[in-house]
Amino acid sequence: MGAQLRALRRRIKSVKSTAKITRAQELIASSRIVKAQQRMQAAVPYEREITHALTAVVSNTSKLAHPLMEAKEQPRRAGVLIVTSDSGFCGGFNANILREAEALAGLLRSRGVEPTPYVTGRKGVTWHSFRNREMGGQWVGFSRRPAYTDAKEIADTLIGAFQDENGIDEIHIVSTEFVSMLTQAVVVKRILPLVVEETTEAPAVPLPYFEFEPTAGDVLDSLLPRYIESRIFTALLESAASEEAARRRAMKSATDNANELIRVFTMQMNQARQAEITQEISEIVGGANALADAAAGKE
Repeated sequence: MGAQLRALRRRIKSVKSTAKITRAQELIASSRIVKAQQRMQAAVPYEREITHALTAVVSNTSKLAHPLMEAKEQPRRAGVLIVTSDSGFCGGFNANILREAEALAGLLRSRGVEPTPYVTGRKGVTWHSFRNREMGGQWVGFSRRPAYTDAKEIADTLIGAFQDENGIDEIHIVSTEFVSMLTQAVVVKRILPLVVEETTEAPAVPLPYFEFEPTAGDVLDSLLPRYIESRIFTALLESAASEEAARRRAMKSATDNANELIRVFTMQMNQARQAEITQEISEIVGGANALADAAAGKE
């Protein structure tokens, strides 16, 4: 019985140590979510303005042709940017992204398009390397705090592959969109080639009128890459916030499970200790009765 008590005490001590670690990770993730949300909000005005400027340029041009806006009739290859995390302890965050990326790859193959993965985050890179899958590009080390230079490096690689005659014909992003502290959704977006949609609805904000010097094409040559960089940067920022939210939720669940285990083990330990005390009392009473019977027999 004593061995069982010692084993239960060791397990309780071990689970308490684990609970302290998961609780600390939960608090760290909670503080980082706020900073990640602030970085997201700081990037919103830039994305809004560059989208507004691009819309104005396209709207003020009657005939528009640009390599980044021309869709091929029979695309052969597609680049898929998969945004994962560098660290673990975030539940099904990476599994959901990779599952959605696999579904997108199956859809592209059904159309006769061969997908080429471009992966950010150590978890995604490790997943593809373990399966010996060739990657068009890989970037690690900034999933928790991405910088604009990281988005620019990724965008330059993707745009270069898109403009290459033997490169890719489409570019898709698979990332996690931050909806709220409790909800993060995996989204798939096509960013190249750009699609121009004609509408008769008036814009929410009046579009400015531009005169181009020398041509609208030269303006788009400078503006479109910045727009792609902005889209990628926004995806990285939302993924960083979603990663911390997922980590906070996973660590809270782990802490709750650890506390429940401590409760169960404590109850088992108390039961074992009570059984041991009861057995000792029974042995003492039995011994006393035996001594009393022996004394009565001598008399």
